[in-house]
Amino acid sequence: MEHKVKIHFLGASGTVTGSKFLLETPEKNILIDCGLFQGLKELRELNWQRLPFPAEKIDVILLTHGHLDHTGYLPKLVAEGFMGIIRGTPPTLAIAEIIMTDSAKIQEEDAERANAEDYTVHSPALPLYTLKDVEKTLKLFKSDNLEEWYEITENIKFRFKKNGHILGATFIELDIFGKIFVFSGDIGREEDLLLAPPDRPKWADYLFLESTYGDRLHPEEDADELLTRTIKRSLDNNGTLIIPSFAVERLQTLMYRLWKLHDQNKIPAIPVFIDSPMGNAVYQVFERFHGWHKLSPAELKAMKNYFNIITSYKDTWKTVDDHRSKVVIAGSGMVTGGRVLTYLRYYLEKKETTVLLVGFQAEGTRGRQLQEGTHEIKIFGKYCPVNATLEQINSLSAHADQKGLINWISDIKNIPETVFLIHGENTARNTLRVKIKDVYGWNTHLPQIRETVELHFGNK
Repeated sequence: MEHKVKIHFLGASGTVTGSKFLLETPEKNILIDCGLFQGLKELRELNWQRLPFPAEKIDVILLTHGHLDHTGYLPKLVAEGFMGIIRGTPPTLAIAEIIMTDSAKIQEEDAERANAEDYTVHSPALPLYTLKDVEKTLKLFKSDNLEEWYEITENIKFRFKKNGHILGATFIELDIFGKIFVFSGDIGREEDLLLAPPDRPKWADYLFLESTYGDRLHPEEDADELLTRTIKRSLDNNGTLIIPSFAVERLQTLMYRLWKLHDQNKIPAIPVFIDSPMGNAVYQVFERFHGWHKLSPAELKAMKNYFNIITSYKDTWKTVDDHRSKVVIAGSGMVTGGRVLTYLRYYLEKKETTVLLVGFQAEGTRGRQLQEGTHEIKIFGKYCPVNATLEQINSLSAHADQKGLINWISDIKNIPETVFLIHGENTARNTLRVKIKDVYGWNTHLPQIRETVELHFGNK
């Protein structure tokens, strides 16, 4: 008997944001991830459009991990009529709750500020979704264990496999009428300070593979030495070092590295401020789920005691007005929103300021603009001159590089019928396509946003 499955590529196709992949099957409709678009305006505008598939006809959502570009659209989908089940590992759902709540607060605050300061073209500016939408979304959460197969129908089942990257992250194996569909999610690195290495798939009839770093290798650089040198230079210049950071995993990795450097007397005495309400909440998730990471309770406690943890916006302003040399780590990692904008608004024009980028910067983000040497960036409706020194550490990425991606698929015993390269900009995807062809001889496809592919197959 022939079966048909339609794959709707609703995001993260030719871009690294907005992950959404809908599997329309004869029995159930399954959405893999439900992320927000970030970066380029034409992508962000897609967040305001209804999906080209009715939300109320989606039966279940499976989450690979909790990042905004994989979970941040969930409340909007619920507002559009989704009433099914949202499934993920316990840490993934805990992080998704934190990220969605933070996202809703930022959107509400941004809309309020835009209306108050009259720098919006909309009348009035509205949030994409609200905290009430998040509350409705949380009622649909259902947590699942690693490795265990769960039935969606008699002919469809799935399981989560650990994948490094961030706390709780997985790749997903779906058995649909005997065919194995593998969604890689975001693949972590083999050597990670905080997490165990990713598992690897053994079989994939259809492989959906991320390609964020498909065109490059992570540099062989000493991140600790670069951190030490940058901090010392900021102190010598009597300046402030601002580190925009992702709140999940990157912040905790930075905290661990800085704490260890201080503990080993490798960095000078300098106040270090952590200004990330979401990051603080994620830290508590680390405390709740000890079995999911490498840090002991004693290490977590010692790390926390070293930093100045900011818990209120009032303290943010106190830190802005603090003229001592200092380090400030604040979200967001791509400078798209969050507390880091407040610091940059007042410090970017100062020559003694240093901005240290420590992660991937997507097209259209302020982080990418800074990375490419822009002379000004727009914050809260006003242009801010960039006189600060820009530094980068490129080796802290939580994503596997090209070599890691090629190694991750090396245990697959069969020849996949198709490899769909997703979650990557086009240059990265095309380079990885050529590499996979050279190494394995596999057929690949580079889907575009809103493309639909029909798969036809019989039982094994």
